[in-house]
Amino acid sequence: MSETRTHGTPRTRAAATTTPRTAPRRTPPGALRRLTLVEGRLLLRDRGTAFFGLLFPGILLTALGLVMPWADQPFDPDDPVLGRVTAITAYAPIVLTLAIGTAALSTFPTVLGTYRDKGVLRRLSTTPVPPAFVLVAQLLVALASILVASALAVVLGAVVLGITLPSRPLLVALAFVLGATSALAVGCLIAARARTAGAATAAGMAAWVASMFFAGVWLPLPLMPEVVRVISAWTPVGAASQAMASGWYGDGVPLQELLVMAAWTLVCVPVAARTFRWA
Repeated sequence: MSETRTHGTPRTRAAATTTPRTAPRRTPPGALRRLTLVEGRLLLRDRGTAFFGLLFPGILLTALGLVMPWADQPFDPDDPVLGRVTAITAYAPIVLTLAIGTAALSTFPTVLGTYRDKGVLRRLSTTPVPPAFVLVAQLLVALASILVASALAVVLGAVVLGITLPSRPLLVALAFVLGATSALAVGCLIAARARTAGAATAAGMAAWVASMFFAGVWLPLPLMPEVVRVISAWTPVGAASQAMASGWYGDGVPLQELLVMAAWTLVCVPVAARTFRWA
């Protein structure tokens, strides 16, 4: 009785027993740009978010300048620095911090918390578009919102109210950029840890209210007690308010405030990246 033998080269036998590999998914070209545009349109469709994020800072500054009788008076005639500018000019850098805080602490964490709550980030993990693109797109939209709201407020203040423009614009720009990055870093940390939309909204609004207090939105910082001004200089948005005020109409270099904002950014960003939850 003859023995049956299986013929075949080693290569063909290996090919027959090897499981086919799945080809890696390639991110579509221009995916981040298209996703950013979609996120921007979604923001504009939400009328409440668009109003408070883009229009409210400029409207607030204009309304205060037109309605309040003290707006065109020296902010503090007895102060050698504040006596040189009108009250509405002194309020201009505070309004810019309002634009920063609204986008970075109120809108940004809430949107990402909602996406996580509804499973958007989890579903994106099954598509060629990386879930991280949503985070980057939201950061770009928040930054654009901050820039548009701030530019509109400054233009309205200069054209309608005649506010004095910054005496040191480069210092104001540096403080503005550091203020935006540090506030967005805190927003990233909130978005990283909040498991639900409600938690993200609650944490973001709490951070926003506290930040606006220390930035001087509710009551201008020069009118607050010294201890409040000291604490304010150690918060990201409060430091931004004081640093921009120094560059707008003050003297000296706000080195402490600039370093504080940089420190908040350098600490919060890696912590948020390490602890971020996609689902």
